[in-house]
Amino acid sequence: MPLYMDIHEVPGGVSAEDVAKAHAEDVKIEDKYGVHYHKYWVNEKAGKIFCLCHAPNAEAAIQVHRQAHGMVADKLIEIQPELAEGFLGGVEVNEAGAALVPGAANERDPGIRTVLFTDIVDSTTLTQTLGDEAAMALLDLHNAVVRNALTGLGGREVKHTGDGIMASFLSAAAAVKCATQIQRDLARHEKNQRDHKLKVRIGAAAGEPVEQHRDLFGCTVQLAARLCTHAAPEQILVSNALAELCLGKGFSFQDVGEVALKGFDRPVRAHAVVWSGTAVPAA
Repeated sequence: MPLYMDIHEVPGGVSAEDVAKAHAEDVKIEDKYGVHYHKYWVNEKAGKIFCLCHAPNAEAAIQVHRQAHGMVADKLIEIQPELAEGFLGGVEVNEAGAALVPGAANERDPGIRTVLFTDIVDSTTLTQTLGDEAAMALLDLHNAVVRNALTGLGGREVKHTGDGIMASFLSAAAAVKCATQIQRDLARHEKNQRDHKLKVRIGAAAGEPVEQHRDLFGCTVQLAARLCTHAAPEQILVSNALAELCLGKGFSFQDVGEVALKGFDRPVRAHAVVWSGTAVPAA
């Protein structure tokens, strides 16, 4: 049965209590339409609600909301279960069905995630100059360094891209810490292995599950990927929203101004994470 996520936008904000009541009404009648609403994420201040359900089709999911309480979603998209798990994780819920922040005491999860991409610089050239075996050893090193950082900082690997890894974080600060750790670990390796240099660029962005694109974290994924492509070797580029989420967390950012990124109508403001004493110039 297809898996769907919808988004409700409530101007002026919404209370968690009202959302819990609406979810309870959904549960009362969902069997009638062969639908099961598993959980929801709520951002009270922003007035955003994201509901996750299995349904035979989109209309059945919409009909449950319509009959239960009349709060029909503004958008609804079909998503792949493995992507939902990769981005959001198998989060627990409270007695009202609200998703909870992993490891927190009954703290509701607003659904915001930070998406991070790594990319090995000149991977094709490495294979041509070093040979398949040496290039594969560098790829294995990259994978080990990235996965070790993800494990230590609560990141979830969404997929391997061939030349890098895409990951998801509940915490924006954890994502920046992870990116910093990756670059520092690789820099230490380079000092010990001068013959085989491995340089990586990293991009990261934060956003909500459903945005203007009809895809799970569509804009966030695209922005993080483009920032990664735009970054210089050994640079970490993050979106303006991500930098703002990390204010007061002890990080140092260099504002690189607005950058033109493929697929975006307007230039995007970006920041470089200062991780080695001085920031790397923008690409």
